[in-house]
Amino acid sequence: MSRVVVVGSGAREHALAWALGRSADVVVTPGNSGMAAHGIATTSASPLDLEADLVVIGPESPLVEGLADELRRRGIAVFGPGLEGARLEGSKAYMKEFLAAAGVPTARFGVFEDENAADEFLRTMSAPYVIKTDGLAAGKGVLVTHDLDAARADVRAKLSGTAFGEAGRRVVIEEALTGPECSVMVLVDGVRAWPLVAAQDFKRVGEGDTGANTGGMGAYCPMPGLTHELDEVMEHIVTPTLRELAARGVDYRGVLYAGVMLTPRGPYLLEYNVRFGDPETEVVVRLYEDTLGRILDDCARGRLEMPPTSAPGAAVTVVLAARGYPEAPEFGHVIEGLGDDGQLAEPLEGVVVFHAGTRRDDSGRFMTHGGRVLAISAHAETIALARGLAYRAVDQVHFEGRVIRSDIARDVKEEEA
Repeated sequence: MSRVVVVGSGAREHALAWALGRSADVVVTPGNSGMAAHGIATTSASPLDLEADLVVIGPESPLVEGLADELRRRGIAVFGPGLEGARLEGSKAYMKEFLAAAGVPTARFGVFEDENAADEFLRTMSAPYVIKTDGLAAGKGVLVTHDLDAARADVRAKLSGTAFGEAGRRVVIEEALTGPECSVMVLVDGVRAWPLVAAQDFKRVGEGDTGANTGGMGAYCPMPGLTHELDEVMEHIVTPTLRELAARGVDYRGVLYAGVMLTPRGPYLLEYNVRFGDPETEVVVRLYEDTLGRILDDCARGRLEMPPTSAPGAAVTVVLAARGYPEAPEFGHVIEGLGDDGQLAEPLEGVVVFHAGTRRDDSGRFMTHGGRVLAISAHAETIALARGLAYRAVDQVHFEGRVIRSDIARDVKEEEA
């Protein structure tokens, strides 16, 4: 493997390209200005027009659109599932029906296109109510509420197309589960599946998990004390999923991201994503940064015969978002505290700044240009040390309307590890 093309333009792709660049020449399409400043090659060319030994597809949309299939038809190794495998994320209704067929533990659910039928189902549920768009909604298509009227209004807005367009014209209504959540990203090479270290992300925009759902405001890894639970996830969730994929003739090669609730009854699957999580990637790659290229290449070629070994230590990422995120983020504010390379103007060992919603103006200044602007990632010996380092770095970076959570990884009990 000598040349890797990464598809995408966010902090997740910045993190992947940064780690892959340790063992290969990397080009990102389309990339962003922060990657370019960081010495990572970017291009506007289609991945179909780039010579590559391996293509790593970051976001869900090109996977759901079948990019991996087209690349494979051209004889290119791809890390990312084809169109059939990507349906696990592309349609929540399909995913829930798949899980039922596979015997994977998941919440009781109903799928609706009719408002009256959805309303009748809601009346059989007890609060809190969980309403999800069927299609892709950038991590923002879920409402959890104790208010039945709010739940009914959300169903109405989604089914009408007002809230999420075509993605919301079918909804999934689920029972709410209780327990800690974890993100388990599993590498699948078509036959075998190996978990990476488990991470926890923080979905809500506000402190203490309050406010609107977002794509994620921060993350940490590894989650301590999860050895038994991880074994259960692999046995009761991942293994039956692989069996069902095989039964359907799906050759799945890529990452299978399991969003899991650790309930008193055992692990339950909340959702599958068919790509690396964001911001979970920005912590997980810190523990595989020297070996990620080989791991993903072996996975894409169906020869990942041994479980990936993580480096020691822990990582914490804090997302800097724009005021108004996730509903109506503000753009166009100058970002202070970054050097010309897009990293900290006053560098801290173990800290990397991954760019998401940024651009450079005519004078070279970095400007906000998205809801999630930056993901600041710190690697240290322990979660507590990584957390302290991450927030020291966050304190260096400012822009008007900056939104952060100050409680990322705050309450982790590392003695359980």
